[in-house]
Amino acid sequence: MPLRILHTSDWHLGRSLFGRSRLHEFEAFLDWLAGTVESRGIELLVVAGDIFDTTTPGNATQKLYYQFLNRIALTPGSPCRHVVITSGNHDSPTFLDAPKELLRAFDVHVLGATTGDPADEVRLLRDRQGSPEAIVCAVPFLRDRDIRTVEPGESLEDKIRKLSDGVSLHYAEVARIAAERRRSLGADIPVIAMGHLFTAGCVTVEEDGVREIYAGALSIVCSTAFPPVFDYVALGHMHVPQRVDKTEHMRYCGSPIPMGFGEAKQQKLVLQVDFEGREPTVTEIEVPCFQPLERLAGSLDELSAAIAALRSAGSNAWLEIDYRGDEAPATVQEAMEQAVAGSLLEIRRIRNNRPLQQALRHSAANETLQQLDPEAVFNRCLEAYGTDESLRPALVESYREVLRSIREEDVMAEKEGKS
Repeated sequence: MPLRILHTSDWHLGRSLFGRSRLHEFEAFLDWLAGTVESRGIELLVVAGDIFDTTTPGNATQKLYYQFLNRIALTPGSPCRHVVITSGNHDSPTFLDAPKELLRAFDVHVLGATTGDPADEVRLLRDRQGSPEAIVCAVPFLRDRDIRTVEPGESLEDKIRKLSDGVSLHYAEVARIAAERRRSLGADIPVIAMGHLFTAGCVTVEEDGVREIYAGALSIVCSTAFPPVFDYVALGHMHVPQRVDKTEHMRYCGSPIPMGFGEAKQQKLVLQVDFEGREPTVTEIEVPCFQPLERLAGSLDELSAAIAALRSAGSNAWLEIDYRGDEAPATVQEAMEQAVAGSLLEIRRIRNNRPLQQALRHSAANETLQQLDPEAVFNRCLEAYGTDESLRPALVESYREVLRSIREEDVMAEKEGKS
């Protein structure tokens, strides 16, 4: 019997954009996704990592997640018989795994972390009559400690090689188990692999939120890491939809909503995979835009004209403005706020390099931005702004607190990658 699969990933539920909640976008996307599952008769939904944007999603975000699972997996009459969810580098493995035994009773398979036994990641799925219909190798995000041992004195090249070898060996083992299980069943059913990783040659875009998942070793996996026993490889982590080495059966579906303004013009997709026997046919399904994002650049006159055009079209876009001119930041801010006043448009960020450029003019002729520490650049920006001397100590201390917060987040992310 044919099997119809939907491949999605990188929801990043709970993500904000320059301080603005995006809950309404995620709610609209999950409603659309559930409707797509129902209207297209999807029998297996696979979600390849980064379900949440942080390891501690808020209550409203958790509610969206469980409401969605209830609608497609627990509602009588839903065509979706199976849901398989694996973790990404943004997810908390323990948070995802906490309800997995309860969810498994409803044929929702969640794998947040490796258990030490690759056989736990090989899931046999059965149709409504109880006959085998697919095997899913649900590989969660493989953390550093899962795939390599640390040795004293090893070089960066040693680390990268061991990481690459570790990923390849892990997939080789789950592939071996899946192949043996299929042979023992005597059923010619498809084997689907899942993963959340960066394969060599992948495409990223500016400000897409994709971050290095193994420090110093972003591009560590080649397509040869996935053995031929896999009839389809459903990948996550990259936000741009793409094939791996131009192969039809190894795919990234990409993120379903733009993670930042760098993705604003990108058509988002989910992938429908229809199996006749073990032969997959992939159909790209376009995801609607639930919140327009617009990046505008130019002088004040050019920006005002662009905003006027959006207003006349009734746009409700969020705007990122890249000002290119010599006006003072306060003047630019006021002009842009007046331009959007009374409209549905919202300014999320104004980029203005004038203060930084002025600050750097005070540097030595042979001095570069890379040679200055962040606090030195900030102090020069205060000078360029003509900031009152009485305000500077408080502003500098606030800036130091921001830097400390960023450094602490980096340390926590590194620790989580190793834990």
